[in-house]
Amino acid sequence: MSKRHRPVLVVTNLLDETADVVIRVLNARAVPVARLDPGVDLREGGALAATLGPDGMQGHITTVTRRIELGDVRSVYWRRPTAYSPPAGLDGAAGEWAVHQFRWGMGGVLAALPRCLYLNHPLRNRTAEYKPSQLAVASRVGLSTPTTLITTDPQQAKEFCTAQRDGAIYKPLWTSPYPDAEGRARTVWVSAVDPDDITDAVSVCPHLFQAKVPKEFDVRLTAVGDKLFAVRIDIDGSHLDWRKDYSQLHYAAVPVPADVAGGIRAYLREFGLIYGAFDFAVTGDGRWTFIECNANGQWAWFPEEIRDPIAQALADQLQKGLS
Repeated sequence: MSKRHRPVLVVTNLLDETADVVIRVLNARAVPVARLDPGVDLREGGALAATLGPDGMQGHITTVTRRIELGDVRSVYWRRPTAYSPPAGLDGAAGEWAVHQFRWGMGGVLAALPRCLYLNHPLRNRTAEYKPSQLAVASRVGLSTPTTLITTDPQQAKEFCTAQRDGAIYKPLWTSPYPDAEGRARTVWVSAVDPDDITDAVSVCPHLFQAKVPKEFDVRLTAVGDKLFAVRIDIDGSHLDWRKDYSQLHYAAVPVPADVAGGIRAYLREFGLIYGAFDFAVTGDGRWTFIECNANGQWAWFPEEIRDPIAQALADQLQKGLS
């Protein structure tokens, strides 16, 4: 099959608006696209048939609407597929066993497609999700990072937070479901820390504390290969975590300092990523401090004039595939 007829495989859920924007660009370019949500499609009439031989992973995945030939995929846009769940009527240990077989079987096949570009490879995404690793790599490639403590020692946490001249903050090491007493989902935001409020609860699990950056504004920088799209984020009001209220945010594209750009590209190389959504805090003297990088971060909520160049850059990568 000629390259122009090979499809881009978009692995995500049906409600992924970020993927929708990129798919519209690919459609406008007449690039064939196959959308797959394996955790749903294989439960609703789909099937997997894969073989591994001298030519790598071959075979097909069928859904209720199409057939995807594994060896023909040009590139994979790995977004946010639905988590696997037990088959209907199968619960308990058997259901859990089936879920693991789906994750490691279907996930393993989709991670081993031949001759195709991954944006990003799911295993690379997973490796790049650990915040301690992110901070270590960012520092190693020359990006400024906040002084950080990861500890289960309450006394150490108190001493660290007390010692920070501009104050200290706490942030979760991973954002996971945390329902309240009524079962409603809640979010643990980045928050300022009063050392006197630190209790022995710190000993239950690792906690991440950082020196508070005296920022003037935030930057969300979206990297697509060598293309960097930096957006200044200003807030009506004052809060550490700008994600709390998107209605209070203002955006403006800004240039990227050369040293920061070099650090970002080195960071992507270290983790084997093509794409990354970086968060920086910028101080009044112009210092960009790395906060974190989401290897599968969002950008589609930005105004159209900021969003569209990012979508075009992603579509460029996916259309080109492997050189």
